[in-house]
Amino acid sequence: MTYEEIMQKLEELGSDQTKRIFMNHGVKEPYFGVKVGDLKKLVKFVKKDHGLALRLYESGNHDAMYLAGLSVNPKLMTKETLQEWAEKAYWYMIAEYTVAQVAAESDYALDLAREWIKSEDEMVSVCGWSTYSNYLSTTPDDELDVNEIRELLTQVKNTIHDEKNRVRYVMNGFVISVGSYVQELNEEANNVAAHIGKVHVDVGNTACKVPLAKEYIEKVESKGRVGIKRKTCIC
Repeated sequence: MTYEEIMQKLEELGSDQTKRIFMNHGVKEPYFGVKVGDLKKLVKFVKKDHGLALRLYESGNHDAMYLAGLSVNPKLMTKETLQEWAEKAYWYMIAEYTVAQVAAESDYALDLAREWIKSEDEMVSVCGWSTYSNYLSTTPDDELDVNEIRELLTQVKNTIHDEKNRVRYVMNGFVISVGSYVQELNEEANNVAAHIGKVHVDVGNTACKVPLAKEYIEKVESKGRVGIKRKTCIC
């Protein structure tokens, strides 16, 4: 399918109900309001065309941008393009999912995560923490920099409640990711989770809740799944 055909299909799949839901979460025009499940049905038409995926992201249309993230081959992404994606991720769904998940499976995951985490731009910093969290979920423990992860846990422990709104959410998610996917640091993540307690995030006019990191990790432990990695974090 061509770019024009994909955009037309996205418009057809959009609905007013989904548009309203996305609007409550903070999306901005242009977007059609396409459910993620419906976007996944279009992946097969985009996946083999890297240029098409890049063009969809460049459109600035939320639905097209999310589809691009589902379709693109992370190993074909350049560091420069990923940087451009992060800078154009104007709201959390694109930052936390699209950009972070693609970056986490790229060849530049750690370089970009480290750089983005330090950014004063809220959504770029969100990209960084979420990229690192996703990286932990797919990378074998023996390839991880345990000392660096430990330092980041300490940073979360000391600063999370003073961070920007959506950064607080992904820092909380980082603790969950460490406790769930890094066997060696499970106990330390648990301790940090207990220390930070409830993390307050303004989720707008939605029913979304911020998970309690301690409870989340304990559920993973109860299922005997600590340290079990995912094949892919792109979803």
